Amino acid sequence: MTERRMGTHAVSGIWIRLSEERWQHIVEEHPELEELRREVLLTVRSPLKVLLGSRGELLAIREITAGKFLVVVYRETGPGDGFIITAFLTRKVRQLEKRAIVWPKQ
Repeated sequence: MTERRMGTHAVSGIWIRLSEERWQHIVEEHPELEELRREVLLTVRSPLKVLLGSRGELLAIREITAGKFLVVVYRETGPGDGFIITAFLTRKVRQLEKRAIVWPKQ
């Protein structure tokens, strides 16, 4: 049986995959995200901002309720491909904002 192609385009235009295996890993670590798969993909597609991670990964951030942010960590591996690494909820977005902003361009 083939796996459905789950993913979305990032603001860079690159297709970012979310495999079923990766999604299961995310919800095992962060069960509060189980009903938020659509929001995870929307965060990559339409973030408030994208920050640079410490190892070349990207962090897409979107506010989902007042003061609560969804952070999706992903990697772009080539001109047409990338994948989601993990996702989590936080209220401590100021700590993340110390990183370099990738998008929107400053």
